[in-house]
Amino acid sequence: MRKAAAVLPVLAGLSAVLAACGGERSETAAQGAAALAAEPRYEAAQEDAASLNAIGESFVKLALSIGQHDPDFVDAYHGPEDWREMAEAEPRSLEQLEQEAQGLLISVRRANGDAPTVRGAMLEKNIRAALTRIQMAGGETFSFDEETRRLYDVVAPEYDLAEFDAALEEIDALLPGEGALSERVDVFRQSLAIPEDRLGAVFDAAIAECRKRTLAHYALPEGERFRLEFVTDKAWSGYNWYQGGYESLIQVNTDFPIIIDRAVDLGCHEGYPGHHTWNIFIERDLLKNKGWIEYSVYPLFSPMSVTAEGSGNYGIELAFPGKDKIAFERDVLFPLAGLDPQKAATLEKLNDLRRALSHADNHVARDYLDGRITREEAVGLIQKYKLVSRERAEQRVRFIETYRGYVLNYNLGRDLVGAYVERTAGEEAAERWAAFETLLTTPMSASDIAAAAGGAGE
Repeated sequence: MRKAAAVLPVLAGLSAVLAACGGERSETAAQGAAALAAEPRYEAAQEDAASLNAIGESFVKLALSIGQHDPDFVDAYHGPEDWREMAEAEPRSLEQLEQEAQGLLISVRRANGDAPTVRGAMLEKNIRAALTRIQMAGGETFSFDEETRRLYDVVAPEYDLAEFDAALEEIDALLPGEGALSERVDVFRQSLAIPEDRLGAVFDAAIAECRKRTLAHYALPEGERFRLEFVTDKAWSGYNWYQGGYESLIQVNTDFPIIIDRAVDLGCHEGYPGHHTWNIFIERDLLKNKGWIEYSVYPLFSPMSVTAEGSGNYGIELAFPGKDKIAFERDVLFPLAGLDPQKAATLEKLNDLRRALSHADNHVARDYLDGRITREEAVGLIQKYKLVSRERAEQRVRFIETYRGYVLNYNLGRDLVGAYVERTAGEEAAERWAAFETLLTTPMSASDIAAAAGGAGE
């Protein structure tokens, strides 16, 4: 587990770009930080709450209508079924949706006034993101940085490829030999692929352990559950389709062999304490307990995704701190998969070094989507800096083409969530899990999280 001091460079590196992202409501981040462990800092007047309720309902209906033009926009919906049916039966043009979104933006800003609640501030950012996505569906283009600022309230820093190259040199020393480094790493990792006939047993064991560790700290609703499916021909490696009613469908892509370390990663990220747990908290605490109707829908291209993906990735090390993950893999999953447990130590060292390359996605995606490099060059850079086969690199570029700036939610999101937890909690596991739960149940965008983490005591 990284100590708090280790995450300070993350906050320092993001402070400038996040300041620009949160400029319109710069005071909201500090207010949100103070309100994390309780209700918003003041009780809104009844008329203001009613106004936000009406705006929230209109936002949900707007999101469902956007989904008729942008199939990836609505990631999950568990609100009134007749709203979905109406959106499908009475589709509206992009021009109509843009006008409605602009009107909602004016309404929410009027309702928020000079001192928005945590709810109101996040609703405003979600509406602004929806407006941006409508404009993109209509053919308007934005630079990579402008797109991520509008959709996710965050802009990736500039990267020095020399830092990535330094990490490659360390990995080269770990796995010396002939041929390209990406090929050597791929050969080693392929030697730890889970046989197809053992996938079910390995994933069942991994998810069960992720769930057990999460339930040791959180009381999840009775009857919460998930279904696991193995699928093919996807741009992603794993996906959680939240169904509502505390149920998820978790799909794992088997286009390529699945390496043993991915079982725990996906079990935590898609399940516990990741997406499945986050969606449960959102439905239970914000939708059902508070009655905030806007949380009946999860728009994928929205500021909510920073927390969604960031918590999914940070949740892995929260559930398996220190040496816990590699020990569980070596002692339980390796035997289940029929793999050599003596390779576990090398796998751990390799993965520790590869973490320094996690932001390479952002660098490549920005240059590719902004037209500074070709698709072939993007594939080559992904292969080099993500240390994967050409086939996997092509899959990753396909993901970038499909989801565009969404890629930064995984790495910048993880950094922000980690910074928040490690700056606001003590060394005790219970304190970290409590801080993580606060983050999952408080509507915050990237600039809010950064302000909360940066404003915490030393």
